[in-house]
Amino acid sequence: MNSLFITGTDTDIGKTYVSAGIAVTLRKMGIDVGIMKPFAAGIKQKTGFKSKDVQILVNAAKVNDLETSLNPQFFPIMASPYTAFKNLKIKPNIKLILSQFKKLSKLHSMILVEGMGGIMTPILENYFVTHLIKDMKLPAIIVAGNKIGTINHTIMTCIMCKKYKIPIKGIIINNFHPGGYDAKQLKRDLENLTNVPMLGTIPRINNFTEKSLYQIFKKNIDFKSILNS
Repeated sequence: MNSLFITGTDTDIGKTYVSAGIAVTLRKMGIDVGIMKPFAAGIKQKTGFKSKDVQILVNAAKVNDLETSLNPQFFPIMASPYTAFKNLKIKPNIKLILSQFKKLSKLHSMILVEGMGGIMTPILENYFVTHLIKDMKLPAIIVAGNKIGTINHTIMTCIMCKKYKIPIKGIIINNFHPGGYDAKQLKRDLENLTNVPMLGTIPRINNFTEKSLYQIFKKNIDFKSILNS
């Protein structure tokens, strides 16, 4: 069963909640799904995992793997790994990320890897999220928002995937932005302009309980296509 890399057209586009919704649904379908967020950044939580995003993913997948595998590197500032390296002198460790991914892959049937920021977020000077996806040998799911400008960002994300020869499993639209594109029209236009399969549209979520996520994702996302290798 193929693992997947969840990337996005931008930061704060909903990758974590989409990853969590997919994890909850796959788990309830009887699939042993693991999670990983190779790099995380932000304010360190006082309890639990350092990263709030990692905590959300762990709660969704109900895994008990070590934090050092789930999130090998955490940067205590809101920045890309490259900027964190420049500011904090904490060098992103690609070998560590890949070795921990390999370890997790032996523990679960499939792994959902959530990226950081957009697909061209810099990790090192000449190493971007695209390179990490390539090194992990994973197909990508692209999370796109519905705000004005998303067509441009989504097309560019698809172009970069194709440039780096990253297979795209499909696009999920996160319809969370008030006053953005009409979801049906956006789905139509992105499908026509990118020639990439649309996996579904997630409505604005106000209740992030496991039951709510499962109901929303089971109803709105094409899991048959996600699991089709």
